[in-house]
Amino acid sequence: MSALPTEPLCDCRPATSDLTGPVLTPSRRSLLRGAALAGATTMFGSAAVTIGPTLAAAATRRTPTNAVVVVSLRGAADGLSLVVPHGDPVYYQARPGIGIKREALVAQDDFFGMHPAMAPLLPLWSAGKLAAIHATGLPAPNRSHFAAMEELEDADPGSTSRVGWLNRLVGSDDVSSTLQGLVVGPSIPTSMVGPEPVMSFASLDTARVAGSDRGSDPNGRRMRALRTQWSRSRSPMGNGFREALDAVVDLDPARAERARPKLYPEGDLGEALSAVARTLRANVGVSAVTVDSGSWDMHVGLGAAGGGWMQRNAGDLAAAIAAFFADLGSVGDRVTLVTISEFGRRVQENANGGLDHGWGNVMLAAGAGVKGGRYYGTWPGLTNALDSDVSVTTDYRSVLAEVVAAQTTASTADVFPGFQRERVGFMVGQ
Repeated sequence: MSALPTEPLCDCRPATSDLTGPVLTPSRRSLLRGAALAGATTMFGSAAVTIGPTLAAAATRRTPTNAVVVVSLRGAADGLSLVVPHGDPVYYQARPGIGIKREALVAQDDFFGMHPAMAPLLPLWSAGKLAAIHATGLPAPNRSHFAAMEELEDADPGSTSRVGWLNRLVGSDDVSSTLQGLVVGPSIPTSMVGPEPVMSFASLDTARVAGSDRGSDPNGRRMRALRTQWSRSRSPMGNGFREALDAVVDLDPARAERARPKLYPEGDLGEALSAVARTLRANVGVSAVTVDSGSWDMHVGLGAAGGGWMQRNAGDLAAAIAAFFADLGSVGDRVTLVTISEFGRRVQENANGGLDHGWGNVMLAAGAGVKGGRYYGTWPGLTNALDSDVSVTTDYRSVLAEVVAAQTTASTADVFPGFQRERVGFMVGQ
């Protein structure tokens, strides 16, 4: 079998956003953007002010709110490996080396089954708390990682303003909190970029104001000095700095929550979801969260019969999500998690035991409000050709909008401007 043709639009740069552009023109609401860390860092214009070990101040818990957690599978995950259409004979014809045998699949029905490494999710599936929606994606193919993720996370085609759908959700949802929008990771993705304040940290335990920990400043003088320094400023920078300080203080209850690292698999995703679980358990007003899982760009070495690279990634993803809901406990009754990836992979394997950039994909939804234990979407059928894709029959925004409508007070018309969603049916009441 020959390799698939080289794709002229292949852009394999990391699909993450640069803070510099959207933060250059500051407003009061945009200045909080990014207490991103190795301490916490707030971006003021093009300058970074590190405000990272804790503020000695009283932080109170809030009335529990529903939360949407988005896990981005960076690099374009292969949906045909995560949820295998074993009932479509073309799948096995197109993937003689990497196809996963039906008998190995878990959570099977007459047509679909999950990758065997997804077995940690079976309790959620059996409890009706996990669903999969196949043949989802952008309305038209876009095979550039960077461009596709920008389009996916902006979710407002034709707009000249760079504002992400999660930032619009934060602005539309009826929640008032310095921590309403949360990014756990080293950079802020397009989905969270916009006029609403967003807290970003790489490590919950180090999201503190530098030099204000009890060991370095037992009397809290540094914190008082910072408050005094900025108390009279009514400039956008002054207002933003005070908001940033308040946000880091508001994280105190989350830092006080017990970490349960043994629940999670080793790696960035497990660490990120552990921090998210602690934050949500603390009831500090978080309602929209995004974390990354990478890398899924498997042009080579995907793995024979479900093993290798795909097995590792799928296993880590499944174990981390299962641990996340176990860690949340009863708090999971108000948390909905959804996975997304910039595009899928081609139907036919290439000569390197991998898959090149495609189109349609699968999305997973777990937790509160999910009518799980089944597969959703309209299956388009596969074509066994060198350049064949999984066609998209469900716009990814219909999936996200159904979660937004079911679990938040936000207007889907505000979050996805100009988009008329179609009913998918995987959320209660939708």
